[in-house]
Order: sequence, then structure tokens, then C-alpha cells
Amino acid sequence: MQAFLEFVVKGLVDQPDVVQVTAVEKSGLTSYELRVAPGDAGKIIGRRGSTIQALRSLVQLGAQKKGVRCVVDLIDD
Repeated sequence: MQAFLEFVVKGLVDQPDVVQVTAVEKSGLTSYELRVAPGDAGKIIGRRGSTIQALRSLVQLGAQKKGVRCVVDLIDD
């Protein structure tokens, strides 16, 4: 999942070398922390949050097939 998320996000942003995806395990839940360049955050969020919601749906669907739970968080530094 982490590699898939990183691949998709790098295709959406202007600065793909800055993209970082970190997996954090917390009591049976995997949280994918997504960090991008400050100017690229809007591209990941999308209009009314549509892009980030689509990313979350894809990752959750893939995780569901594997029988695990996960979330995607966009971290703003």
C-alpha cells in the first residue's frame, strides 16, 4: 500500500522528490502519513477534498482486500 500511495502522489505533484509516505502502526490500524511540498498540498487535497478522498478510498479498498485497516493523513509541516 505504501509504495502504491507514493507512486500515485508523485504523479500528482510538481515536486515528486519531496514526497514522503510513512507507515505508522497503532493498535491494529496502519496510518499512512503523507508529506508533500507546501505548494503541492492543494493538489493532493483537490477541489472540496475530492482528490484526498479518492486516495483514501483506493488505499482503504486495497487494505480491505488484505484484511487490514488503514487511514491516510496529509501532514502539514
